[in-house]
Amino acid sequence: MLRVAETPAIGISLALALLLASLFLAFHNENQARAEKVREVEVQARVLAGSLAGPLAFDDDTATREYIDALKASPDFDAVGAYAANGRLVAGFSRAGEPLPQVNHVRRPTLRGDELIVTASVEQGGTKLGSVYLGAATENWSRRATRYLGIAIIIVMACLLVAVLGASYASVSAANRRLQAEIAGRRDVEEALRQSQKMEAMGQLTGGVAHDFNNLLMVASSGIELLERTTDPVRRDRLKDGIRQAIDRGAKLTQQLLTFARRSPLTPEVIDVGTRLRGLEDLLERSLREDITIAFDLPSGLWPIEVDASQLDVAVLNIAINARDAMPDGGVIAISAANIPASGEAERDMVRVCIRDSGTGIAPDMVKKVFEPFFTTKGVGSGTGLGLSQVYGFVQASGGSVRIDSELGVGTSVSLLFPRSTLAVPISAGKAATVEDSGHDTTVLVAEDDDHVAELVCEMLGELGYNSRRVTNATDALRLVKEDGPIDLVLSDMIMPGKMNGLELARQVSRHKPDLPVVLMTGFSEAAASAAAEGFPLLAKPYTMEALGETLGQARRAKAMPSLA
Repeated sequence: MLRVAETPAIGISLALALLLASLFLAFHNENQARAEKVREVEVQARVLAGSLAGPLAFDDDTATREYIDALKASPDFDAVGAYAANGRLVAGFSRAGEPLPQVNHVRRPTLRGDELIVTASVEQGGTKLGSVYLGAATENWSRRATRYLGIAIIIVMACLLVAVLGASYASVSAANRRLQAEIAGRRDVEEALRQSQKMEAMGQLTGGVAHDFNNLLMVASSGIELLERTTDPVRRDRLKDGIRQAIDRGAKLTQQLLTFARRSPLTPEVIDVGTRLRGLEDLLERSLREDITIAFDLPSGLWPIEVDASQLDVAVLNIAINARDAMPDGGVIAISAANIPASGEAERDMVRVCIRDSGTGIAPDMVKKVFEPFFTTKGVGSGTGLGLSQVYGFVQASGGSVRIDSELGVGTSVSLLFPRSTLAVPISAGKAATVEDSGHDTTVLVAEDDDHVAELVCEMLGELGYNSRRVTNATDALRLVKEDGPIDLVLSDMIMPGKMNGLELARQVSRHKPDLPVVLMTGFSEAAASAAAEGFPLLAKPYTMEALGETLGQARRAKAMPSLA
């Protein structure tokens, strides 16, 4: 936009410079022509004075008239006069305008309108014999028109330049507006494409996830029932471990679904691709059939890459689902990764992620079309044709490339090449060392609208040594905080009924009591992102008692640090 705006400004400036230059040139030429005319007439006056010295000395009026009449043939002179020493007009003529003066006085050349008046003294041997008078037009119209023609051409060219630049700028501005509109429209389409692909992936996951959740619920409900019926400590511990594992698996599935479903632009982060792919094992098993085996080949020492991790998950899942559909009788999907040093194959260090199947393969004439949006080899209603186009767009946006190799009856291999990141993978803050952080004499205000969740949270707080008070909405929680009651920490859910949510409550508490710690809890990914963006401690539901105690202790210590300084 800046360059577009500069172009007409430069053009207009250039046109103005041309106009000023033409005006200066006209002024200069006018003065130069006038000075040259003065010199010419002065020379003619001196020549005439020299010629009339003899006739005036001998009072030969006839000879004087002959010299004067000879100048009538020249169109350059409008008036010529010869005067005796006593100032008497001896001879002369005037073509038009004012008559010759009766008495002539020698003076500097003067301009009278467009007429130049030049006088000269006629002398001989130091004796003044008389004077001459010459009146000449400064310049005839044809010569002046010829001189100004070039200047007029410059002015016309300058005007044409301004007009052309104005039209060009208007055209460029209109094209730029259209381009901006097209870019915005394309951005919206790409975002819709990404979201549509996420929804398609979730649809593929629905059946497997529902089946798996039913299994988890079966484990949890049956385990609780058996727990109530047995008194054997060993068996009770085994049942509790099974229930806990089922809950942890359910929480992991929920977090993965929230990651797929969220609406957000690409958010690159440095990841260990081997660890990330390994983490997809459970998700892939629930998305594929039981007759399909997943085989991983992920060596240690893989270089880090910088990509949107959730989009990488979606891409691998889409390719795996396509591979599943290409293997109606089952088979093996091999997922591997390898470092590709800079060479003829790659201009820089790359990391290759390869998903290979043993399916039916793709016809050679179809391979080049598989990345086109809405192109699909599946039957009507079996696919949108957006899967591989989403993969292609994601990899290209990440600075990489995609390659597909396929052979009918043998299988298909899709390779994703990502640039090696020069940054290190962030080290996860593992479980912190156990710190005895007793909650004795510490009161926690719990803002939670769900009665069952609130009851369990208060029970866990009691086990950790905290006292608890519970309210069902943020408005009541803020009222108790303002009353200066015995509240040492606020633990609030983010999504609650009423005009104020948990995040707004945290802001209000920080405004009224900056030293009062506030910890938020939620199971909603977008809400979690909002809390993290504003720096509030966050507990992602479901959480363990250890995580609760650790987070509350960290929040208390963080608020206590300034007072220790």
